[in-house]
Amino acid sequence: MIHGELSGEIISAAMEVLNELKPGLDEKLYERAMVIELKHRGHSVSVQSSFPVSYRGELIGNLIPDLIVDDAVIVDPKVVSCFTDTHVAQMIGYLNITSLDLALLINFKNARLEWKRVLRPQASSEPDNPDFRA
Repeated sequence: MIHGELSGEIISAAMEVLNELKPGLDEKLYERAMVIELKHRGHSVSVQSSFPVSYRGELIGNLIPDLIVDDAVIVDPKVVSCFTDTHVAQMIGYLNITSLDLALLINFKNARLEWKRVLRPQASSEPDNPDFRA
């Protein structure tokens, strides 16, 4: 599994955050708490890093993932009823632009944490379990 150990640590940190803060808050609050928890656990966390997107050599804009952990995994905290194809497509866009292989969508809406692993299409030839619920 791509970044299996690291993704497990990120999910464990998210569970800790949700257990402490409980559901019902704004996703930016969970994002900030995730940064604190992941740094406390010894991980490096980049927040809102900007990645330029070009077309035919011209800058057309920037993509800004919420969090990147250990320069390896994109983490996108959400407070949503359920993950949608739009959420997954956004993660694939981030993965393609950053050349990273794994993104984690993490949903803090309910008392039970939900998450989904999203692989960059070129990386998806490796066996992986695409999503879990705890």
